[in-house]
Amino acid sequence: MLTVEHVHRRFARVHAVNDISFHVDAGEIFALLGPNGAGKSTLLRMLVGITRPDSGRIVWRSGNATASRLPAEAIGYLPEDRGLYQDQPLIAVLEYFGTLRGLSRQGARAAATAWLERLELGHRLRDKVGSLSKGNQQKVQFAAAVLHRPRFVILDEPFSGLDPLNQEGFLGLVRALRDEGTTVLFSAHQMALVERLADRLFVMQHGREVLSGTIPAVRERWGGGRRLLLHVEQATDEALQAVRAHPAADRVHRHDDGTIEITLTGATPVGALLTHCAAHVTIVDVRTEQPSLHEVYINTVGAVTAPAPTEVAA
Repeated sequence: MLTVEHVHRRFARVHAVNDISFHVDAGEIFALLGPNGAGKSTLLRMLVGITRPDSGRIVWRSGNATASRLPAEAIGYLPEDRGLYQDQPLIAVLEYFGTLRGLSRQGARAAATAWLERLELGHRLRDKVGSLSKGNQQKVQFAAAVLHRPRFVILDEPFSGLDPLNQEGFLGLVRALRDEGTTVLFSAHQMALVERLADRLFVMQHGREVLSGTIPAVRERWGGGRRLLLHVEQATDEALQAVRAHPAADRVHRHDDGTIEITLTGATPVGALLTHCAAHVTIVDVRTEQPSLHEVYINTVGAVTAPAPTEVAA
């Protein structure tokens, strides 16, 4: 549904978006990730037409038609910085945003009322926005982005200000949008939530791509990190040395609770390693563990150095 081709965007000496290319398929949940200052928000603003690329192309597809931007009624946008009118009632604010996206006033009010009920704010629809907590204001901002049933939704930090219970609820809401046929692109810093939600991801650092693909694919590309956890009765220093000597063991660490953590080399089968370990320690329990997206992200982003600033001709 969306193709980004070799997009660049500069601000004075800062190359905020540097030769970025990716695509988003219709009906998927796509995560755009990166640390603060990576260029994510600049890229999102170009996707919704707030700013334009210096070079490269952004192409939207709908059936056989293509365009450089989607019509207002086809796209929903939740910005990182909230843009709600603090001194107005919730229902009035949402009705206004709905009409901006092509709904009639009556249709916008009906959709706003339904979303406020869905977000457990129906009893406060006549309260002023400024009287709400940050988390509840985030719910209202989300409703403003989706109440007109857009085909494509961009969510910039959708979990901001939400407690764990409401974060869990938002996971369900985003999945429901996808199941109803909406394509979702979101940016977030909570890797545990991204890992549960995204079909594919794209990681930026210093304006460039550093990693992309499905979560299983990026784990594999990251190169190792799969762990074998052995709970043992007792492990002497000599036994640990023997375990470390096995070619499948990249790193071996003994925890205070008696667990031996073995980081495996590549996609090594664990059978031979377990047999080797059992000859040196008494194994009470065993389990394997994949590296989390948080670990992959930290190791990937942390390994990228910043480019030197360059002068740009006036």
